[in-house]
Amino acid sequence: MIPLHDNNPTQRKPIITVTLIGCCIAAFLWELSLPAHQQAQMVQALGVVPAYLFGSSMPATTDFMIPAWLTVFSSMFLHGGWMHLIGNMLYLWIFGNNVEDAMGHSRFIFFYLLCGIFAVLANALSDTSSLTPMIGASGAISGVLGAYLLLFPHARVLIIVPLFFVFYSVWWPAWLVLIFWFVWQIASSILYSSVDGGGIAWGAHIGGFAAGTLLVIFFKRRHIKLLQG
Repeated sequence: MIPLHDNNPTQRKPIITVTLIGCCIAAFLWELSLPAHQQAQMVQALGVVPAYLFGSSMPATTDFMIPAWLTVFSSMFLHGGWMHLIGNMLYLWIFGNNVEDAMGHSRFIFFYLLCGIFAVLANALSDTSSLTPMIGASGAISGVLGAYLLLFPHARVLIIVPLFFVFYSVWWPAWLVLIFWFVWQIASSILYSSVDGGGIAWGAHIGGFAAGTLLVIFFKRRHIKLLQG
């Protein structure tokens, strides 16, 4: 299921959403500019490694060294490939602009980063000794999806559904798209639990989404009502 766009107009320009997308793209292009061995070092140093974050292990010294706590933020702007980047940015563009509109620019950036922090912790606390780095904006974006669910459940989202090599487009209500997405994350986390998540931080998606549904209450502008059209 691939979302293309929604029918939910905004009243203000999504400055923060566009800036976040630009930063993620710029960071990815920087990643690609590095030699292969430095890319691996960069991911290990700037991604969230639970063992480093909780002090059970120390990272090897590299050119990309920063304090472990700062990797909670740096990891949100790194991606593991073009599809990882494009998928995340597509979701951020479709759903982020409306959430930013409902919160205002300054509140939205704090909301986004907080969701990212909760997502990191939700995933890292499941194995604090893990040496596998976590990168990607997925956790923070999952928080945006959770907020969108409570703010605009009845908005319509155009999605593409692949069936037997044929792609169908259909309009679904946002609540159905986002509930389906969340259930898929839970099912995938269970399915891939025995193989290190299948390379995807499902716990971060679930934790970020849950954080977004809670934090939206405190970050939305006062006159904005939940569960609107």
